[in-house]
Amino acid sequence: MASRVRFDGSECGGFESLLEDYLSGELTGSEARNTLEHIKVCAACRELLAEARGSVVLLRAEDPTPDPGHAFARNVMARINSDLRKVSEVAGLWQPFVSVAWRFAASATLALGLLLAYAATSPSPSQSPANEIAQAEFHELFPEPAAPPSSPDEILMMVAETGHADQQ
Repeated sequence: MASRVRFDGSECGGFESLLEDYLSGELTGSEARNTLEHIKVCAACRELLAEARGSVVLLRAEDPTPDPGHAFARNVMARINSDLRKVSEVAGLWQPFVSVAWRFAASATLALGLLLAYAATSPSPSQSPANEIAQAEFHELFPEPAAPPSSPDEILMMVAETGHADQQ
């Protein structure tokens, strides 16, 4: 009497990988017997075996796709060339605009370079003679105090002096 092996489903992972080998006859005798016993008691593996049989039938089918023929490559290349001609026609339409845009970009770059060169060589506003005269006039009208007042009494004295100077 042969002993029955009970499977609880945890061993299915090992058998799932053996199903295609079982179908192709690549298993050893003991592996094939163990797989067959498991398939008898496990419904999930029976379904997987049926799917694997369907896959094997599809894969072994004679010439599943028709040959595209010797004209296939020629037809594909003709379509590619046709599309390339269409693209070049559209590109030819935009070519005058592209050349004008490049000229504008070159002119703008040249103008920017000239402005930067001028800015680098011209004197800064703080060094210009007009600015120096304006600063001198400002300091004459509003002289800076020698030292800031240190007490409220000094502030009152400065206000009094300023008031007397305006009245005279």
